[in-house]
Amino acid sequence: MRSVWWPLVLAAVLLVPGQRKGVGADRPNVLILFADDLGYGDLGCYGNRVLRTPNIDRLAQEGVRFTAAYAGSPVCSPSRAALLTGRTPQRVGIHNWIAFGSPMHLPTSEVTIAELLKQAGYQTCQVGKWHLNGSLVSDAQPDPYDHGFDYWFATQNNALPSHRNPVNFVRNGVPVGRIEGFSGLIVAEETIRWLKEHRDRTRPFFLYVCFHEPHEPIATAPHFQAFYRQFADPRQRRHHGNISQLDYAVGRILKALDELGLRDTTFVYFSSDNGPAITRAHPYGSAGPLRAKKAHLYEGGIRVPGILRWPGKAKPGTVCDEPIGVVDLLPTICAMAGIDVPTDRKLDGTSFLPVLEGKKLRRSVPLYWQLNSARSAPKVAMRVGDWKILGHLDRPAATLRGDIRPEDQDAIKHARLVKFELYNLREDVGEQRDLAGKHPEKLAELRAQLVALYEEIQRETPTWPAWQRPR
Repeated sequence: MRSVWWPLVLAAVLLVPGQRKGVGADRPNVLILFADDLGYGDLGCYGNRVLRTPNIDRLAQEGVRFTAAYAGSPVCSPSRAALLTGRTPQRVGIHNWIAFGSPMHLPTSEVTIAELLKQAGYQTCQVGKWHLNGSLVSDAQPDPYDHGFDYWFATQNNALPSHRNPVNFVRNGVPVGRIEGFSGLIVAEETIRWLKEHRDRTRPFFLYVCFHEPHEPIATAPHFQAFYRQFADPRQRRHHGNISQLDYAVGRILKALDELGLRDTTFVYFSSDNGPAITRAHPYGSAGPLRAKKAHLYEGGIRVPGILRWPGKAKPGTVCDEPIGVVDLLPTICAMAGIDVPTDRKLDGTSFLPVLEGKKLRRSVPLYWQLNSARSAPKVAMRVGDWKILGHLDRPAATLRGDIRPEDQDAIKHARLVKFELYNLREDVGEQRDLAGKHPEKLAELRAQLVALYEEIQRETPTWPAWQRPR
């Protein structure tokens, strides 16, 4: 923590799980804003000197900017599962991104933030990218309704054929068809419409808003591309403009909160599902000083922007170095709303409300990530304090194409950790100096902890029937 917090007055019920307040104005609204493939270095408030992101930068000025905020995975579907359940995605069977038609999905046996808040009297709404099942128009798999959302307007994965004039949105189970405009603004307008026209103003709400930007296939309005006319490469103008388009959509939603008098009663958290994609089609995303990108377990794949605005509870303009993750949102929101967390299953997250008092977090489970199809050698990672350990597996790498191959499922259940890397992130945020050979005692300590956690999750993780994505 680099800034000094003002003294915070938190009611005891916010800090004691299990105690429940009555439904009323004293219960904060919750708004989660989730970008797609937005890198740690893709915002002005995280040091980017080129991109125009005034609305998100202002959000950071009005609240807390976390310098060590983490996604739940270096790819999208597992990260979203971690956010909604507070559990490492491998525990719930989300091992990879979910292709259209895939049998992989978030099981109804899992308990989500939306379900917990709905049971406590909250209204719940999801808008944008869902990506926790293989289809939103099939009764064979659970949809947002089945996971606690009263109202939803979603795509299974990306906006198609691109961000411009998408054709694949589904509203409350009914396909909408072609919509004129750009995805980010479509998502923002639906969110604002729900706030103004569908919300019961006597009850608190949970809004989970998932943008498609800047995930491919990218399409950007000419107005936003014009901000970057100095660049000769049209791919760069599209990518950078796409992030400014996202920023504008975020600004529209935040302005609507102000107009409706909801700013002071709403907990807003902004983040991204993983690091920047940086592809041949759009090689311009930024992980800032971090190593690697999306689909890697180095910091560039999992460390993302994390911004919290909560008037009266989080001091404006604060920068916080305490590591937190989207896996912490469920226990944090439950503590904030005075709701019991599930006790019949292992939660991997912890409430970060103590951070708002300038305290360190006491984790029962370290921050942990796993992706058997990660593009670099490490497939498992864990952070404890300033230290991060990464583990290699004794099986060939799984495919990242969205298939469910028998050999991958077998590796998920039986692969062993055989080699380790060790980094001190406070001294080496770019993970350039592997300290495994220089700190054998720390390596042995963290290796034992990582192996035990990995094997525990491996025993719990379910498998799926073999399936091949249509080519």
